[in-house]
Amino acid sequence: MAGTKNHDFHILDPDYMPFLGSVSALTMTSGGVMAMHPEWAGGIGKYVLLLGFAGVLLTMFLWWTKVVREANQGHHTPVVQLHLRYGMITFIASEVMFFVGWFWAFFDFSLFPSTLSEVTGGQFPSKAIEAIMDPFDLPLLNTLILLCSGTTVTWAHHSLIHGDRDGLKKGLWATIALGLLFSSIQAYEYAHAPFGFGGNTYSSAFYMATGFHGFHVIIGTIFLIVCLKRAYNGDFTPKQHFGFEAAAWYWHFVDVVWLFLFIAVYIWGGWGYAVH
Repeated sequence: MAGTKNHDFHILDPDYMPFLGSVSALTMTSGGVMAMHPEWAGGIGKYVLLLGFAGVLLTMFLWWTKVVREANQGHHTPVVQLHLRYGMITFIASEVMFFVGWFWAFFDFSLFPSTLSEVTGGQFPSKAIEAIMDPFDLPLLNTLILLCSGTTVTWAHHSLIHGDRDGLKKGLWATIALGLLFSSIQAYEYAHAPFGFGGNTYSSAFYMATGFHGFHVIIGTIFLIVCLKRAYNGDFTPKQHFGFEAAAWYWHFVDVVWLFLFIAVYIWGGWGYAVH
């Protein structure tokens, strides 16, 4: 019979979401560049940045709402779920390479400071930095918080697999609370840092690497909040819960990146330097 579905794939109807997402991303990144170069862009850069960011948020909300609706309608067959997993794995791999770039810059600055002697004074951290953050103070506390959050999100995952929805909700609540606590402590740490952003290679590399990680923690927390809302709506089942699984993968990725940041940037990067 014509039009009969005889395969396990979900064929999507034509949609404007990819176009909206592309235009919003281009607007946001262009606005970011303009905001960082007000000398030739004037004062409109920040407004273009905010417009693009709003477009990205709108795209995420509309597009993911459609994905959730498709899942509830039964379109996410085992084959579709497998390919969604491939997509999430590819996305996390791209995120890994994103952070590799920041680690590369930090190690290049620290291992070869003489190549930037006019900026660093031939040492790293540069002479402009009088003191660094104590890695065994707030950074260590945040490390313990993220490690605990990894266990709570795993608790939620195992509860879901075994049909314990109460454990799923409690595990998500605990993980979200720990994520918010981490972000609050990092904001306090930045506000009381002994050095500001920019001006030398150490501060720029430090804030860009740890700041982007903090941004990923915020995104992951929002991801988990959405999963919590869906859990209360009864969306997840032990056999079909890719949305939560993707959030858990992302959160574990954030945990691992922080461990590398804590060891490489906080401990090794300022070894033997005065701490604040």
